[in-house]
Amino acid sequence: MPQSILCAASGRLDKILAEQVHQSRSQIEKLIRAGGVDVAGETVIKPSHKVAPGLPITYRFAAATKRPEMPVDFDVDILYEDDDILVVNKPPGLVVHPAPSVTEPTLVDWLVQRGISLSTLSGEERHGIVHRIDKPTTGALVVAKNNAAHRALSAQLQDKSMGRYYLAVIDAPLKGSIEVDLPIARNPKNRLKMGVVEGGRAARTRLVQLGTSPKGTAVVAAKLFTGRTHQIRVHLGALNRHIIGDDLYGLKTKEGKIARMYLHAYLLYLVHPTRGERLEIVAPLFGDMMGHLEHNFDQEMLHDSITPEAIRRRFVDDDFLKRVR
Repeated sequence: MPQSILCAASGRLDKILAEQVHQSRSQIEKLIRAGGVDVAGETVIKPSHKVAPGLPITYRFAAATKRPEMPVDFDVDILYEDDDILVVNKPPGLVVHPAPSVTEPTLVDWLVQRGISLSTLSGEERHGIVHRIDKPTTGALVVAKNNAAHRALSAQLQDKSMGRYYLAVIDAPLKGSIEVDLPIARNPKNRLKMGVVEGGRAARTRLVQLGTSPKGTAVVAAKLFTGRTHQIRVHLGALNRHIIGDDLYGLKTKEGKIARMYLHAYLLYLVHPTRGERLEIVAPLFGDMMGHLEHNFDQEMLHDSITPEAIRRRFVDDDFLKRVR
């Protein structure tokens, strides 16, 4: 169904519409080029078209392009579901978004098999996924089941009222609670990796150490203030720290020891897109990571430190005067 707004400022159509409906510029550009936007009753296909305050802008969400059916032989734990959103505990090794290079079933394929109506803007199924999570990373991930929920959650990503606390096992302790504020861009020497690059996109991460092991490793909690690709891994690397099992950014692990990277989106917080209430959803650790923690770290520390209340308190109470810029 078409939806309309009044232009609130003068400027480029793609920029104004992206700001007012809380979508990315790239998706708005696709929608405009596909003929999905009218200005004052006339279809406009140039994203750079100039608009003035008070002009009516109508936009039509595209129907989802049907992805060829792919057999799905796995299931995913659902942490929360209602008519507007779905929160899952993404397992390790599962790709979230379909892509030409991805040949195995993805989380989107699982959603399609369940008959979940993904929210879309420009006709691509992936846009029900509100925030990304890397293939080796586990944990809480929210899916918008309709466009209104998608717009509301996307706005929360922008104003930081939605976010996640991560848990990671790293190869050496931190020197206290640290805030890393360093720009991230594609690594010019290795296109598979991101890196701290002058002129890159602003990125800020806070890290709190929860405990150390006799082997010299540590378990930390991380909170992101930006959402750059591989952000936690890159910022830890800037501190000469690496996530256990991360063969891309860290040291190669011995075969059979650790099969994957121990990074987990543990606690998701958001405001429900229609009811307006604050939700906090915990994604339980998977057995391999939980087993590693129980085998290597003090049980009392794990019991006391890895709870939503304890982690939230540390990020409020800790002194983050030690900053890396």
